[in-house]
Amino acid sequence: MVSVSGMERLAAAKCVIIKVGSSLLVDPQNGQLRLSWMAALATDIADLRARGCQVVLVSSGAVAVGRNQMQIKASGLRLEDAQALAAIGQVRLAGAWANSFAPLGIELGQVLLTLDDTENRRRWLNSSLTLRTLLQMGALPLINENDSVASDEIRYGDNDRLAARMAQMVGADLLVLLSDVDGLYSADPSSDPDAVHMPLIERISPQIEAMASIAVSTTGSGGMTTKLMAARIAATAGCATIIASGTQNAPLDALISETGKCSLFLPDIKPAQARKNWIAGTVQPRGTLEIDTGAAQALAKGASLLAAGLAAVSGTFERGEVVSICRVGGDELARGIVSYSAGELQKIQGLRSEKIPEVLGYEARKAVVHRDNLVLTGRGNYG
Repeated sequence: MVSVSGMERLAAAKCVIIKVGSSLLVDPQNGQLRLSWMAALATDIADLRARGCQVVLVSSGAVAVGRNQMQIKASGLRLEDAQALAAIGQVRLAGAWANSFAPLGIELGQVLLTLDDTENRRRWLNSSLTLRTLLQMGALPLINENDSVASDEIRYGDNDRLAARMAQMVGADLLVLLSDVDGLYSADPSSDPDAVHMPLIERISPQIEAMASIAVSTTGSGGMTTKLMAARIAATAGCATIIASGTQNAPLDALISETGKCSLFLPDIKPAQARKNWIAGTVQPRGTLEIDTGAAQALAKGASLLAAGLAAVSGTFERGEVVSICRVGGDELARGIVSYSAGELQKIQGLRSEKIPEVLGYEARKAVVHRDNLVLTGRGNYG
């Protein structure tokens, strides 16, 4: 049975992306960071991690913090001004987050990204590997857009969609967008007393999109429309999305204890299945790997593809692209995301894993195609 409340989704989540808007981090009266609020959210995140949940934190606020530090008004800022202020503010923002988590024994790893990093395949793979490795180490990834170097054409402009891309990168099952609104309404609740709060959205229909266009906007760079765009991106990766207010201290605890309202957007599928569907649905794989009988039998039992079972390589492809996996001279058995380029595989085909570093000259990945990145297509004989 599918959970139908934000509380249930958050309590059961295995990997959560939490995005914090500028309006929550910076006090509008004095421009200072709300350090007590940050400390309370850090405790919320520590509680999630203590239950075995992996967490990635996406934090806005660098430009606002930089403006306050340099005592510069927001109006009339050129792109280069904002970029310079982001560079100043990011140092202080990351330091404030580090101080918030230090008493809880949680190490942070800062990652700054641009639109290019989530659209270019090679950069996507490198970024994804860094994030997954940080999580495996037990560190908390702290993400922000790299405003100091991003030009207009490679900027997201809002961290809602960046957070959704992070959900795709790490295979998260929940995205939480914290801002100064507690979810989606049928109209702007500040001006329409009949506005109805929407606690559950099973599908982002044109009617739902219309509600977002007239609903109250947040004071950050992303309004409700960008939040729905983020929810749609996350849904394609099998990730649910919660839009909730973060104005009170410990907003995640409020959601779990059901003292806070939110809007929950459900995905159609689970993250793992979304990834498998994408692999299986690739219209034109970039190359073909021919494997021996032993490797074919291993794949059928759920194993990864190793170089030792690789008999031939054809096509031109880079690491991270989808390839077809076939029996020698036979039909397709599977498709998968390859861990090596075609040139590398031609050098190591048939080798045992421990021999690969000697040939390539660097520490190699054990699997040519990891089982998590492989889908059996069942068109050939595995025996």
